[in-house]
Amino acid sequence: MEEIKTLEIQDPVYEETYTAHIQKNGAAWIGWIPEVPEVKCEEHTQEALLKTLVHELHEALETEQEAWEKQFEADVKAGHLDYLSEKAVKNFREGKYYEVEKLQELVKK
Repeated sequence: MEEIKTLEIQDPVYEETYTAHIQKNGAAWIGWIPEVPEVKCEEHTQEALLKTLVHELHEALETEQEAWEKQFEADVKAGHLDYLSEKAVKNFREGKYYEVEKLQELVKK
């Protein structure tokens, strides 16, 4: 096996950068992304490997996003997040809130 090369891959949809490790292994190339352990690939060329890594990374992120959305919907339906809306209404009634414009100013600082 040859030395492991490290490079960055950016997912354009999620706008996150990930570290890819690639290595020549005999006649093939293997690659993986440590931040997303389910992304592991093997291809015959380095170019094909990089394309597959990008594709598999995006697929894994999509799957993770879908699972998160399903869990969120289930939590909402089950009432697990009701306390947040109750707290927001309470704070509003007590005058503990900011207008959107004020929040935007605070975020810019």
